[in-house]
Amino acid sequence: MDLAEIRELADKFTPEQIEGCITQQLETGENVCIRDEAAEKIINELSKAQLIRELIEKGYTMPDAIRELARRIRSVQRGFE
Repeated sequence: MDLAEIRELADKFTPEQIEGCITQQLETGENVCIRDEAAEKIINELSKAQLIRELIEKGYTMPDAIRELARRIRSVQRGFE
């Protein structure tokens, strides 16, 4: 996970814009948010940025939003053990 890139995306785009980029990537193989990377990585990073941005809009600070993202990732990973 490239945290700097995810943070930049969360700062630059609204959740709706990020969702649009995810949809665009899935439908066309390209999007306006991230370019020149593997599709799986693009969707992964856009999804993380979208969650962080949504949390920030709910009042979380950037560090708290990143911690919440990490907590959720760990929770999902534990479910697969």
